[in-house]
Amino acid sequence: MRGLLLLGALAVIVALLWPFLTRLRRGLPPAGGTHRDELVKDPVCQTYVVLSRAVKRQVGGAPVYFCSPQCADRYARGERSA
Repeated sequence: MRGLLLLGALAVIVALLWPFLTRLRRGLPPAGGTHRDELVKDPVCQTYVVLSRAVKRQVGGAPVYFCSPQCADRYARGERSA
């Protein structure tokens, strides 16, 4: 009887910790953590893009962010508005 109770408690603990353990194994920050991503605006097509997924180019020593390599190329050619 004690063994069943212990096994049940262990199953509950594993079920509660499973999401945290899978995120940890994948290298993701814990849910509700302090990591926050911001939006940046593509100067070509005016689309907002999550910073971590944006295409970054250095222009005049400053970073400029784009939604795609195509928009970055258009910016480099001088096509600044869609």
